[in-house]
Amino acid sequence: MRDPTAPASAAGDDDGKVRDDVSAIMGSTRAPPGSSPGLLIADPDSPPPIIRVIAYGPEEIVEKTIEDLAEAEALIGRTPVAWINVDGLGDVDTIERIGKMFGVHRLALEDVVRVHQRPKVEEYPEHTFIVLRIPQMNGRVDTEQLSIFLGSNYVLTFQERHGDCFDPVRERLRLHRGRIRESGCDYLAYALLDAAIDAYFPVLETYGEEIEDLEDVLTEHAGREIANRVHQVKRDLLTLRRAIWPLREMVNTLIRDRSPHITESTAIYLRDCYDHAIQLLDIVETYRDIASGLLELYLSSVSTRLNEVMKVLTIIATIFIPLGFIASIYGMNFDGDASPYNMPELGWSFGYPFALGLMAVVGFGLLYFFYRSGWLGRPRKTRGSGPGG
Repeated sequence: MRDPTAPASAAGDDDGKVRDDVSAIMGSTRAPPGSSPGLLIADPDSPPPIIRVIAYGPEEIVEKTIEDLAEAEALIGRTPVAWINVDGLGDVDTIERIGKMFGVHRLALEDVVRVHQRPKVEEYPEHTFIVLRIPQMNGRVDTEQLSIFLGSNYVLTFQERHGDCFDPVRERLRLHRGRIRESGCDYLAYALLDAAIDAYFPVLETYGEEIEDLEDVLTEHAGREIANRVHQVKRDLLTLRRAIWPLREMVNTLIRDRSPHITESTAIYLRDCYDHAIQLLDIVETYRDIASGLLELYLSSVSTRLNEVMKVLTIIATIFIPLGFIASIYGMNFDGDASPYNMPELGWSFGYPFALGLMAVVGFGLLYFFYRSGWLGRPRKTRGSGPGG
């Protein structure tokens, strides 16, 4: 580990003054244009950090939540492996002190604090820096950045918020299950990476069930709220795709470009992580295609309903066109006394019933024609259709 009096501390003092001014002005983790590299700006919405240390070896394990970083430094070195987990990024001073303790480059610390990083792998002389995103379900899907520093005898992790998906890893450590207690830091980093990747599967199962429900609802009722739900599912799947696509490339980089901090035996396990990432990407792409199909089905159903309405209105208008024509003829003001050809029906005692009867015959005749043509009710079967040909 690097001495806390390393030259980075001088830059930290200068950047600390700038950070306070910028934090008051901007209130976010985004650095202003032209700022010095490695500038750390606290996120006001991030909770204060909670530091938990699990130091273990084949024969012993020590788990402790620490208040003073000196306690963590005392635990490191006592056992072959130490896992220091930091939940919350609300205190930049604490993060800077942890970075100095483990010799973390300020550019890497900047990526830790600015939590909108793309999954990636970066090699430094004293550690391997890994960034990925963990899914979380809070009504809708969200992703949290996880930063992992893999050193010779430690694994340092930073998380945005409290709570994670690493409880199965902690249980394996406590109960001495598997080979994790006999392995080194690289195997612990693999276990954390594998747990983070596997956390995507329950989330995708939830969206798979929601897509099935939307399919059932769309076949019965295609309301506007259904379209909004389908659109929200597509947006959530796009969020997952943005997190999984670079995750696959990140794992592939770990396998292809061998890190000095990852042994040959652990690198074999990373292939399983790569396979899971491929499966996740395939599932996301499949669900996105299904969601797009649901949206097209919704638009098609709306268009079909509109066509049905227009067909009914067209039938009504078509029926009343000849009826209006007949009524308009008999509504003309001709004088029957002036000429025997000026509408003799006006002087006929059955003229009015004849006009009504003519309208009824024309109207029912058109209805029968529309029914035979398949416009009303079920389409009329033609000869040659059906199984018998």
